[in-house]
Amino acid sequence: MSSSTAAMTRQWTTWGPVVAAIALGAAWGRDLPGFVVGLIALCLLAAVLAAVHHAEVIAHRVGEPFGSLVLAVAVTVIEVGLIVTLMVGGGEGTSTYARDTVFAAVMITCNGIVGISLLVGALRNRVAVFNAEGSGGALAIVCTLATMTLVLPTFTTSHPGPEFSGVQLIFAAVASLFLYAVFVGVQTVRHRDYFLPVPRPGHESEDEHAAPPGDREAWTSLGLLLLALVAVVGNAKLISPTIEDGVESAGLPKAVVGVVIALMVLLPETLAAVRAARRDRMQTSLNLAYGSAIASIGLTIPSIALASIWLSGPLVLGLGPLHLALLALTGVVSALTVVPGRATLLQGGVHLSIFAAFVFLSFSP
Repeated sequence: MSSSTAAMTRQWTTWGPVVAAIALGAAWGRDLPGFVVGLIALCLLAAVLAAVHHAEVIAHRVGEPFGSLVLAVAVTVIEVGLIVTLMVGGGEGTSTYARDTVFAAVMITCNGIVGISLLVGALRNRVAVFNAEGSGGALAIVCTLATMTLVLPTFTTSHPGPEFSGVQLIFAAVASLFLYAVFVGVQTVRHRDYFLPVPRPGHESEDEHAAPPGDREAWTSLGLLLLALVAVVGNAKLISPTIEDGVESAGLPKAVVGVVIALMVLLPETLAAVRAARRDRMQTSLNLAYGSAIASIGLTIPSIALASIWLSGPLVLGLGPLHLALLALTGVVSALTVVPGRATLLQGGVHLSIFAAFVFLSFSP
């Protein structure tokens, strides 16, 4: 990258989050006309692209797997805040908001992000290579968390409907936090090497020989990353009424709104994972995908359990038969993908097909 191009990149990735945050502050709490919604959408896109850039700067500075963990946790923490805010605000349909958002995040990460990353990596090198030990362990936690928080409420009998009783919700929250803490400890300390990109002779990454950024640049990128993520989630919330109105006028299920918002919120991780796959760093892509799924469940459920103290109305967490089938299929296919430690276009296509089925059935259940 030439010095002029690098300077231009630094300039727009600095001002992009700032402008998006200013637009968020100016538009918050107002009725927005159509053209303003369009401008907010452009600001959201700029914030997404800037978030990816700053996440890559931080990842280069601290190394893997800490870099992918920073982006996954940052996005999830802000996403949790958005869910709690919307549920506290009340309104029709909020009882299933946490469930719909978490399930959408699992399907997007485990099928959408994994599928497109495998596709890009296999197109570049014919075979995408990654650590089966690290990815397999992360996938096991995703499946366990999803089953404990989204499947079991459908079958428990202590409370009518697909809901946990108070004691069951506390147990699920504590177990989710415990599993998330164990995952972070294993990923960053005890078995850190399981989550590092697999080196391949003759396939060196573009950034392997680049000098890491200094402390000042890394801290600046961290601040701009957090600002960009706040702008992404906040602006997504601003345009969600327009999306909701469009969904309602089209006669589509209300769960579609949660799917669309989850897609927008997870855009930074998706783009970062695809760029990592293009650089032959497939393990980084899987770290982002499975790490985001784990953080989404492991942080959301405890937060919702705490917020339920003052939330009115039921908290529906249990999935219906259609989504249970998609979750089971995702778990089986993901295990078959991860175990060999190698994947081709075939596996990428299968995951993308499941993701397409999820999106289609969300619009037409």
